[in-house]
Amino acid sequence: MSKYYFIGIKGTGMGPLAQIVHDQGHEVIGSDIEQYTYTQAPLEAAGIEILPFSSKNVDAHQDATFVRGNAFGDEQVEVARALALGVKMISYPEAVQEQIAQTTSIAVAGAHGKTSTTGLLAHVLKNIAPTSYLVGDGTGRGVPNSRFFVVEADEYRRHFKDYAPDYAILTNIDFDHPDYYTDINDVTSAFSDFANNVKKAIFAWGDDKHLRQLHPKADIYYYGVNPTRDDFVAQNIRKSTKGSHFDVTYRGKDLGEFSVPLYGQHSILNALAVIAVAYMEKVDLDLLREYLMTFTGVKRRFSEKHIADITVIDDYAHHPSEIDATLDAARQKYPDKQIIAIFQPHTFSRVIAYKDEFARSLNAADKVYLANIFGSAREQSGTITSEDLGKEIEKFGGIIEESNMGLLMPYQNAVMVFMGAGDIEKYEFAYEKLLGQLRTDLQ
Repeated sequence: MSKYYFIGIKGTGMGPLAQIVHDQGHEVIGSDIEQYTYTQAPLEAAGIEILPFSSKNVDAHQDATFVRGNAFGDEQVEVARALALGVKMISYPEAVQEQIAQTTSIAVAGAHGKTSTTGLLAHVLKNIAPTSYLVGDGTGRGVPNSRFFVVEADEYRRHFKDYAPDYAILTNIDFDHPDYYTDINDVTSAFSDFANNVKKAIFAWGDDKHLRQLHPKADIYYYGVNPTRDDFVAQNIRKSTKGSHFDVTYRGKDLGEFSVPLYGQHSILNALAVIAVAYMEKVDLDLLREYLMTFTGVKRRFSEKHIADITVIDDYAHHPSEIDATLDAARQKYPDKQIIAIFQPHTFSRVIAYKDEFARSLNAADKVYLANIFGSAREQSGTITSEDLGKEIEKFGGIIEESNMGLLMPYQNAVMVFMGAGDIEKYEFAYEKLLGQLRTDLQ
């Protein structure tokens, strides 16, 4: 048994990685900010101690292998102390690669959809064979003698560049991080480097022109809805308010009918990628069909709750393509209800780069409300505001604050879709609290 100390243990990747290492029988401890985050609950349930950041922590645990979160530079208090003492310290990607090297590994990468796809793949495989997994919603599990390891691979700042998995699912390539990447060619280059490290096979969305430009060393199979160009094809698609149903073929061979209790075209594609991996690994397709139907989703991806006559959807969508997918799913499940979008833009550089695209995507809702732009540690201010974005949206209803949730109260029997990667949840909670009070008063 070894000892590991995670600097930034509440991170959406660090948390599940710590859970995996703990499940494998190692001693795990970590540190982070004292503010509560949703990722800490599983850590606490596992009995993993979380300390506030302090250089004294490093002094007290010099016998540990320190795992350094991606967010921290050399000046961070614990990183600086670890460097000064010369203790063993590895990066988060290096720690993930240690897991990848231990078993048959499948990494899921893409500008959009990777968390949902990783979660779906982990769900079906863990019910069929011993499977460890690391999902970007803060979920992780380690299983001794696993057959599979499923991991979400993050392209931001090329964090996935040193991963060498057996398989990879590539959902798409898009210009989503203008604070780091210079253009779409720069992003494509990063994915190309990652793809060249894959050992056995890659499963890529066939309609993505940038994915079609990749020429990796491993075999590449395309999935999609085009039988003349794609290897794994979803056909005879039927969408309903209960989910999505489709037939699958592999290079003309009928693999049968599959269903998922999910909504939107993107969910069909995500499921198709999972089916492709399972088929290549000779997983029992009947068991696959069974467990596809029991998937309940991942955190902050189309998460639903119902309060009186209102449906509240919480989603991490923060890019126009993701907004398209979320609103498409809402329309499929609730075709007869008003869809109200409440969106918090994330980072000024992204809003500047995609202002027109954000307006187009959000106009698919019946009404749109915006929160003020949520910055980042690297980007606290900018030359654009949510008001500027709102002027481009035909169905714009106004700027929301925690104090003016009354703007949303006139809607009845509607679907309220809260979207964003910042702290949009505080607005959602304020709305839910007010909604519950008013609906109770009316009874």
